[in-house]
Amino acid sequence: MLAGDAGTYSIWLIILLSMGQLIGCSAPVRAPVVSRDHPPAQQRSARPSTYHVQRGDTLYSISWRFGIDYASLASWNGIRYPYTIYPGQKLRMAPTGRRWTVKNYPTKTPQTQVAAGSDKSVASDKTVSRSVSKGVSSSQDEEKISSISLKLQWLWPTKGSVVQRFVKGDPMRKGVKIEGRIGEPVNAAESGKVVYAGSGLIGYGRLVIIKHNKNYLSAYGYNKKIHVKEGDTVKKGIRIAEMGSDGNGKPVLHFEIRRNGAPVDPLKLLPRHP
Repeated sequence: MLAGDAGTYSIWLIILLSMGQLIGCSAPVRAPVVSRDHPPAQQRSARPSTYHVQRGDTLYSISWRFGIDYASLASWNGIRYPYTIYPGQKLRMAPTGRRWTVKNYPTKTPQTQVAAGSDKSVASDKTVSRSVSKGVSSSQDEEKISSISLKLQWLWPTKGSVVQRFVKGDPMRKGVKIEGRIGEPVNAAESGKVVYAGSGLIGYGRLVIIKHNKNYLSAYGYNKKIHVKEGDTVKKGIRIAEMGSDGNGKPVLHFEIRRNGAPVDPLKLLPRHP
């Protein structure tokens, strides 16, 4: 190759490389697709200083949404068991240092039912017993729930393989995802009281939250159908829902366990996977 030809070749090579870089820079970058129906379940909402109760909220669902211990939230607002709250009520979302007195609100229908527009397929199941029998006070019921041994004997909530594990401190991995089949039974991992059943918490689909004692709560998300109602007392191993799917159409159960409001690794509490 002659010297002149080599020079011309080098110039064209530089031009072609520059054009390639310009094309690469101008190529559109596609944003990840996120389902509006099922955004990441473990993503916690930023905690405001105050919160106005919405229709369908419960003290438990609010504390779960913002990652707060329900007992602390009740204490900050002077609310006693059975933690009845009302639409429009203003809640403080952090301690203030002052001692609160129990507030008296006008008689209204308490927010213990499923939110308007949420899962209308919620129904009682023959295997579910009612939380309070006649003549038993709410305080006695609370004492009964709290008296359950702290050494809970957990069961797997459904059949299937774990496809996503818990990662401490990761807001996207506060629980585990168990892959199975649509309609697969979802069972209570331990005995306790249903404190939330509905679809008012964005990112969980149809969700059930069970209180096992004063320290532990468990949650079951992405359900196709719920078979329990708020206030039901359920026994370990009883069917509470049917498996649904996440935002990508994959049949999974989102399962969380929280101790004093903080997520813990379910795999450290569950027995060896069957």
